Amino acid sequence: MPKRTRATLWRTLVTAAVTALTAAFLTPAAAQAAPRESRPVYSYADAVRESVWVDTGLDEDGDGRTDRVAADIVRPAEPARQGRKVPVIMDASPYYSCCGRGNESQRKTYDAQGHVVQMPLFYDNYFVPRGYAFVGVDLAGTNRSDGCVDVGGRSDVQSAKAVIDWLNGRAKAYTSRTGGTPVRAGWTNGRTGMIGKSWDGTIANGVAATGVKGLRTIVPISAISSWYDYYFAQGAPLYDGGPDELAGYVESADAHAHCAAVQRELADGSPRSGDWTPLWSGRDYVKDAAKVRASVFLVHGMQDLNVRTQHVGQWWDALARHGVRRKIWLSQTGHVDPFDYRRGAWVDTLHRWFDHELLGYDNGIDREPAADVERHPDQWVTSTAWPPRGTRATVLHPATGTRPGVGTLGLRPAAGTETFTDDPARGETDWAARLTTPTPEKAGFLTAPLTRNVRLSGSSTVTVTATPSTASAHLSAVLVDVGPDTIRDYADPAEGITTLTDRTCWGASTAGDSACFKETAAKTAAVDYTVVSRGWADLGHYAWPARGVPLTPGRAYTITLGLAATDHVVPAGHRLALIVAGTDKDLIDPPSTRPTLTVDLSRTTARVPLVGSTAAFARATPGRAGAPAPRVLDGVGAPRTTARHVPAS
Repeated sequence: MPKRTRATLWRTLVTAAVTALTAAFLTPAAAQAAPRESRPVYSYADAVRESVWVDTGLDEDGDGRTDRVAADIVRPAEPARQGRKVPVIMDASPYYSCCGRGNESQRKTYDAQGHVVQMPLFYDNYFVPRGYAFVGVDLAGTNRSDGCVDVGGRSDVQSAKAVIDWLNGRAKAYTSRTGGTPVRAGWTNGRTGMIGKSWDGTIANGVAATGVKGLRTIVPISAISSWYDYYFAQGAPLYDGGPDELAGYVESADAHAHCAAVQRELADGSPRSGDWTPLWSGRDYVKDAAKVRASVFLVHGMQDLNVRTQHVGQWWDALARHGVRRKIWLSQTGHVDPFDYRRGAWVDTLHRWFDHELLGYDNGIDREPAADVERHPDQWVTSTAWPPRGTRATVLHPATGTRPGVGTLGLRPAAGTETFTDDPARGETDWAARLTTPTPEKAGFLTAPLTRNVRLSGSSTVTVTATPSTASAHLSAVLVDVGPDTIRDYADPAEGITTLTDRTCWGASTAGDSACFKETAAKTAAVDYTVVSRGWADLGHYAWPARGVPLTPGRAYTITLGLAATDHVVPAGHRLALIVAGTDKDLIDPPSTRPTLTVDLSRTTARVPLVGSTAAFARATPGRAGAPAPRVLDGVGAPRTTARHVPAS
């Protein structure tokens, strides 16, 4: 090695310093360490608060001018001054004035200039300081928007889609509801993520199903994927009211005065017969899953009896068929926001999801397990895929037992019949509590105590062949985990949570908009059985799901009921049970008659998605299961028969 003089050493040091400085100034930004998390570096107190009215291009209220929907905006001021554009998080809702959002029923409030002061929920408080804009859209016919509420139809969906079009320079907006100055959204890059619970999340599903450019991701929480399936289960009515009543519940005074024609269309298009009509075709987002460009982070309570998990299975499967990138959380709660049952983990996960989807940060969330499932209150497990790999349908057969109405459930085909009489005063909790007791209103079938855990993951179907004694009949099929457990008390009015008095803060606050919310805790119940999944149908829809017919007393009919998606482990020592009955009290309406039904067990089966397939069931029921049934790869959604058979208008 040559000897280094003081002069050569000096030249080396100078060269190294110049090289380092040059690299620091000339290295492209992409070569620098890429950010992995947005930070709260912007002032929430100084955020720009403005309102615009976006032209939807529709005239639903018939006043001779196109409807405008109000979009209230909270965005950081600094990026615009720096020449930077920001992405948008949007919640389009009908509830901002009538009913409120979140566990504390927050409503929008405004200052004297009409600018939003309080934006419900934590999204603006948390994400605006991190470089996002938040936009709260009043659906057409609600709060400060023109138009009419059409309950998931064209006007509802266009309310939010038009705002996304405006954010991307494809639609017009103004500074006031009538007249006003045109406004451009020059402060945004157009990348939008929609979020919301219930109706809000439903609109996110509907907008995604239009394929609108600029919508990068949606986070539907407890959301509807097809409005027919909200009001009916294969012809069986789930609620007394229809979409016209729901519209009347949320519409503004202006809409109430001008939207009678839309109300009539909603009522006329949703007959209580349970038949599929063109109205439902226009509110079925599943059929348009091929248009979805956005990623989907789906969140739902497995015991949600408002928006039941039938909506999860069919939407998840349809998105999978078209290669949509998906993530899912399934809780033990009812109709509850994850902010109120898993707050810290939820905010962190949502933050990372939006950073990845809207800011493009490589934070690894796309490589993490696809599913989080609450196995016990506040105890969560993950699955790389959902349903887990190796989940396949197992065909189980009910069989008669030693007492009427109390039979067995296994792999071996059976013969015989069971008979029950519809009793609208009884429901699934009554049936499950008396599974081992003969009662006249249900037939129950149980495995022996399991020797190993058995995991159900996805949607089941139950095919029933029944002979009614009258011209109308409704059927219920229920899967039950029989054995002691502690679960979230989803039957409580709060559906699995208790609201506490202490508050925790999630973001920045102002005098008019606090980021601090009441804490919650799991409300639990000790039980002797757990309803795992349920499904219902009108037997008159046996041949054509789109239209029911009167039944012929004494004739046998076969129908397949789709049960709600779930993910549940029946532990060793417990039993898995199937209940077949009539009207499920408080969950479906009774038929016009009170039939007695005779079930042909040789033509009645349950197709249950089990992790490990038939072999897992056989191992858990040694000596009792009988011959294995064929192995069939299963998805999670129940068959979409109603969407395929649409009668002419």
